[in-house]
Amino acid sequence: MTVQEIVSLVNGTLLCGNIKEDDAVDYCFASDLMSDVLTVRRSDFLLMTGLANVQSIRTAEMSDLRYILLVRGKVPTQEMLDLACENDMVLIQSPFSMFKTAGILYSAGMKGVF
Repeated sequence: MTVQEIVSLVNGTLLCGNIKEDDAVDYCFASDLMSDVLTVRRSDFLLMTGLANVQSIRTAEMSDLRYILLVRGKVPTQEMLDLACENDMVLIQSPFSMFKTAGILYSAGMKGVF
């Protein structure tokens, strides 16, 4: 699924990063517990979270993730935005709950990492 499709499906707003037309991601992991994210053994997934602080960016950095989707309309701190941009990450914000957002993406063909 292209990242542009993801943004459209979840009524998202691009907060940071550049999306190329062919940027795509097929897997997603949804969690507010960054310790759970660190247990995932792959790095080609979209991180969906409601944790809007620098900890989520640091976790994504350690996990070699490029795409982060903030749910529940969470507003990132300036420090979080700066760090995401410095690491060439794509940060998207959705007004929907994590449950609704996951359902939308799953219905559109997104796969879970487990």
